[in-house]
Amino acid sequence: MQPADLTDRRFHRFVVMGWMLVWVVCAAAVTVDSAAAQGQPAAAQATAEDNNPRANFWRAIRRGVEGYSAVQGQETNVLIQGSGENWRMARERLLVPIVSGLLGAVLMIILLYHILHGRIPLEGGRSGRRVRRFSLNQQLVHWFAAILFVLLGLTGIVLLLGRSVLIPLMGKDAFAVSASLSKEVHNLFGPIFILAVLLMLFSYIRGNGFSRIDWLWLKRAGGLFGKGHVAAGKYNMGQKLWFWSVILIGTVLCGSGLVLDFAVVGQERWIMQLAQISHVVGAVVLMVAGIGHAYIGSVGMEGALEAMTQGEVDANWAKEHHSLWYEQIEASEGNPAEGAKAPQAGSAPAAGAATSGR
Repeated sequence: MQPADLTDRRFHRFVVMGWMLVWVVCAAAVTVDSAAAQGQPAAAQATAEDNNPRANFWRAIRRGVEGYSAVQGQETNVLIQGSGENWRMARERLLVPIVSGLLGAVLMIILLYHILHGRIPLEGGRSGRRVRRFSLNQQLVHWFAAILFVLLGLTGIVLLLGRSVLIPLMGKDAFAVSASLSKEVHNLFGPIFILAVLLMLFSYIRGNGFSRIDWLWLKRAGGLFGKGHVAAGKYNMGQKLWFWSVILIGTVLCGSGLVLDFAVVGQERWIMQLAQISHVVGAVVLMVAGIGHAYIGSVGMEGALEAMTQGEVDANWAKEHHSLWYEQIEASEGNPAEGAKAPQAGSAPAAGAATSGR
């Protein structure tokens, strides 16, 4: 063995032994420091923790230590709620797809029905005689509630479906403006809907009680099944169901909306989440029914829109769609309902056939 090789081997052994000595010293230092930390009093440990303010802050939040939140109320020191993430996932993956699909399906069904069947005509044509159906006050209440409902429905859809549907279509910047405007409009006009529901209740409750004839109307779907029209009073079963849906579901919307609008009156977050679920579900049910109501009351049925734009309808319309109510009008005017025939369109009204003031 050469002297140079012996020198190299000795040098390598020296380096390895040196590194082993360093590791032993470090391990001993860590062990001593840990033992000292475990044996020191709580005050000393708190002093050590103070060396990392950020870690200390989140440690206090997890413990629910008071003084780390400016929020005052039932959950003053609950800054992180585990169920909130579950609610967000349910909202994005369950509510949004269901609402989008349901509204889209209703619009497609109505469009398909209109293409296949067209507008429901007046079978007997127009008589030329007008019958008072709604008072001016009822008309004003109807349009007041309808305009509010459409405004709140559109802004609510923007807030619910915007991130998934509108951002890909209009971009983030445009959506941010529309979402901010929708939120302000929805929060401002939402409480006014309470007044609309109350006015609807007192203006239309008369005649909206249920009777035996309503179940026959429901069984035949208003004449869609079977031949001929189904007898009905001033309001048929469909209109009665719509009225009570507006009153009952509208009450739920108003109550849940107030909980969401005024979030600083003591309600906890799970109450807010429950209120939002009921608010969304109730609004979607009313929107789906409202789309059908608006279609039938406008382009879907000849002569129906005149009831709310003019307050009057043609006598033949009343006879075909609300025969029992028409008979009451004829009786109140002293005309036999069976024997009196309304004049054909274009002819002058018969003497004594004045427009009913009901």
